[in-house]
Amino acid sequence: MKRCALVTGGSRGIGAAAAVKLAAQGCDVALSYRTQRTAAEEVAAAIQRLGSRAFILQADLADLEQARDLVHEAAEGLGGLHILVNNAGYVQRVPWEELSLEDWERMLTVGLTAAFVCSRHAVPYMREGKYGRIVNVSSLRALTGSAHGIHYAAAKAGLLGLTKSLALAVAPFGITVNAVCPGFVATEINQEALAARGDEIRAQIPLGRVATADEIAAVIAFLCSEEAGYITGETVSANGGIRMG
Repeated sequence: MKRCALVTGGSRGIGAAAAVKLAAQGCDVALSYRTQRTAAEEVAAAIQRLGSRAFILQADLADLEQARDLVHEAAEGLGGLHILVNNAGYVQRVPWEELSLEDWERMLTVGLTAAFVCSRHAVPYMREGKYGRIVNVSSLRALTGSAHGIHYAAAKAGLLGLTKSLALAVAPFGITVNAVCPGFVATEINQEALAARGDEIRAQIPLGRVATADEIAAVIAFLCSEEAGYITGETVSANGGIRMG
């Protein structure tokens, strides 16, 4: 049976890699973007080259009505929804004493509340399709904290609580919910930090290198597979050994 997947924030980085990896596993994929339509179209083309259908949908997940509508539009376009990857998010480095309430609220809305909204509206489709996988893309910073991004770390840590709680709630329907905590990944979002202090960052990582987006996408795709059907409520760290246990 062809699975149908929605990847939020799917135009670049981990989201784009996850969308393509799911297509390689035979899924039809809808991916959302906020502003980068051309990049989203390139990801869609890569999906289509693999023989799967691709839909691109514009949504600003700071608007929770758009988050809700995104799920329904994806399910309508795909003809169902079996897999949701809550990947959308952004990084903002700012000293905590300069962090505005508006910045705090936007970060938590995009990074946490939108994931809840998308999940809540996706679950009925998963129940109807008798297959459900939700993967929340968190971060190493959910585990370590961040002095220059406390709102980012708080949102990503909140995803871990959401993952466990939602996993308990939907387990009776055979739906699994898991989280992935990537460490440093060679993506556009980390480009500035890697350019400024790449050697320092790599020196902290036991494996001596940063991850590729494809490596993180492989973890996500596995958690979405039938083979991962007995894994739920878990947080999988993929950080090169920088934080173990």
